[in-house]
Amino acid sequence: MSNGISRFFENDGSAEKSNTKKGMHSLRELYKIGRGPSSSHTIGPERACKRLKELYPDAEKFKVFLYGSLALTGQGHRTDVVIEQTLAPVETEIVFDVEKTDLPHPNTMDVEVYKNGEKIKTERIISVGGGTVLFNGESAIEQPIIYPHTTYAEIAEYCSSRRMRIWQYVLEMEDEGIFDYLSEIWRTMRNTVYEGLAADGIIPGRLNLQRKAKYLYNQKHMDESPATRENRIVCSYAFAASEQNAYAATVVTAPTCGASGVLPAVLLYEQEKFGLSDEAIVKALATAGIIGNLIKTNASISGAECGCQAEIGSACSMAAAALAEIFEMGINQVEYSAEIAMEHHLGLTCDPIFGLVQIPCIERNAVAAMRAINAVSLANFLSDSRKISFDLVVRTMYETGLDLASHYKETSEGGLAKLYR
Repeated sequence: MSNGISRFFENDGSAEKSNTKKGMHSLRELYKIGRGPSSSHTIGPERACKRLKELYPDAEKFKVFLYGSLALTGQGHRTDVVIEQTLAPVETEIVFDVEKTDLPHPNTMDVEVYKNGEKIKTERIISVGGGTVLFNGESAIEQPIIYPHTTYAEIAEYCSSRRMRIWQYVLEMEDEGIFDYLSEIWRTMRNTVYEGLAADGIIPGRLNLQRKAKYLYNQKHMDESPATRENRIVCSYAFAASEQNAYAATVVTAPTCGASGVLPAVLLYEQEKFGLSDEAIVKALATAGIIGNLIKTNASISGAECGCQAEIGSACSMAAAALAEIFEMGINQVEYSAEIAMEHHLGLTCDPIFGLVQIPCIERNAVAAMRAINAVSLANFLSDSRKISFDLVVRTMYETGLDLASHYKETSEGGLAKLYR
């Protein structure tokens, strides 16, 4: 079955994303705290509905039409539940329209607003990934440009000429409260992991999936090698955060809910291993945030737009850059770490079984966390001989995403989602 989502990607042959914004937004728009299981399917619609209630406080009814990926996997992602709860007590009708194809984005919704029995407005809203939503027309939400640079090459040149690290670049461009915000982000990430490690039981949904983080964390062996222990602990942390996300608990988009276990798993393991301060972790988060921002600006972090490479691939790239910062590696090594991590996720499909952010999503967070660590090890030795820039691999990821068939982009119509019975 083809739902026509891929038509959105037909263009004049150029896959490079047009960047008319001439800059990037604050890291506050990348790292968001919210309830899982999906930044584009739950956090985004939740933020949209809160905005709707502000715009139309006297509305008597909302009729919400979900299209594309929101329609095809919305029930598995609990999109309808989030919308109804957020718009309550106003009467809300939800329509899952899987036939409409002329969409500006795979995560599109129309909301009809009623008062005195008549429709007074229709708002078209798109959830572009990472919890960010855009309204059309007079209620478009415009965020200020914080960063004047839109490529890693530009940022690297700026930082090198001033002998500064990327986290110092963030501190210079953002307002003075950015590190306080990132400190809150880190506390939330860490708590999500700890809460996930303490939990057991079945994750809600048709798969009846058993939580594994606690079991994995406690599987200690007397003859366990350091490498095996690292694998076990990092993976248990990634499972913990990802299982919390699947449970609709509080997580941080990094850059999305579905990929929210990668970055905290790597950072928490390294903090405990080396006794790092929270300040060191915040600096790493700032560096990772720039990587995520570049991907979001020049490509996509939406699984519905570019497949899982845009989510897990981006998260792995962010985690690799963060770890490179922890080790105080050079700006070229930071770039190479992020590039390796993304390059080897190219083409990764998004095929959640039953539309649930569980299989293959949870395991992918663990695999990506370990891959981030491996990417940094490679970059430490080989950065001087690299051929591919980070900017090029981001462009490649976007082009690959455009080429992916729609049933491999968060529609649950292909791959594991199609074959699992």
